[in-house]
Amino acid sequence: MASEKKRFSVLMLVEGAVMIALAVVLSFVRPVKLQWGGSITLLSMLPICIYSIRHGAGAGLCVSFLYSLFQFGQGVTDGLFGWGLTTPMLIACILFDYILAYTSIGFAGIFRKLGDGGKIVGIVLALLLRFFFHFLSGVVVWKSMGQLWESDLFINNSALYSLVYNGAYMLPEIILTTIFAVILMKNGVTKKFFAAK
Repeated sequence: MASEKKRFSVLMLVEGAVMIALAVVLSFVRPVKLQWGGSITLLSMLPICIYSIRHGAGAGLCVSFLYSLFQFGQGVTDGLFGWGLTTPMLIACILFDYILAYTSIGFAGIFRKLGDGGKIVGIVLALLLRFFFHFLSGVVVWKSMGQLWESDLFINNSALYSLVYNGAYMLPEIILTTIFAVILMKNGVTKKFFAAK
């Protein structure tokens, strides 16, 4: 019994590493890059969602936290520390745009025992949480950036600016990830990937 648990734990670790690696690779495939920032990736959140559904939200949160550290590293590579943020705003940016946003993907498995419907609800909820943290960052950290559109409507309304800015790439990501999750769940060959362990 102990060796079976150990084998299961090793399998979980290996699977988690594979899913993080897959998510990282897919995050570099960006079919759509928006001119004001943000991009739509090739289903980069789906591997983390699948892992969370297979092993539960607790394990999913651990794996998604590790994925958030990669995303933070990518942000550093993209010049995060050169964006002119004050120390408190930089800390808020790291927290909202990276650590909390990407870790929240791990909640995808929260309703995994409720069948396919529960799995889809979990995925949508997790991705909406990620959107919420980016939105919060837009309101708190990036409120002055509304001038990108040179419109009083956005300059004077940081919530609307953040909603439009983050929704422009997160809404398509949420829709595409959900659609492909449904397709994979219904396919006889790939539905086993969504089986709760």
